[in-house]
Amino acid sequence: MKLCQLLNRIAFAFLYLNILFFSTLVLGNNTINEELKEIAKKLRCMTCQNQTIYDSDADFSKDIKKIILQKLLKNQNEKEIIDFLVNRYGEYIVFEPQMNNRNIFLWLFPFIVCSLSFAYLYFRIKKNQSN
Repeated sequence: MKLCQLLNRIAFAFLYLNILFFSTLVLGNNTINEELKEIAKKLRCMTCQNQTIYDSDADFSKDIKKIILQKLLKNQNEKEIIDFLVNRYGEYIVFEPQMNNRNIFLWLFPFIVCSLSFAYLYFRIKKNQSN
């Protein structure tokens, strides 16, 4: 009987220490969870297509969250993780196109159209005033 009580106490002590240990791990990983959330909100689920990785429950998004978590635990920063995912899945995975030579047209096109519209409007008004 005393052996059974001793084993119960040891089991409860072991359980208590595990709970204490894992709760400190979870509390320590709050910053990692916040970083995971921020990165996952910038990425598109390839299955859902208009949902973020963070909001999606698809298997693809779960796998990407695991990859992000592994990379964060290896102390990689956000840019390194996003670059890795873009290299692996293509640029479609990010909601905001990256600024590079291939996408310069995407970034400049609205300004070009706006400038051309103002120039057309200016010359059109000037022409109508002279008539």
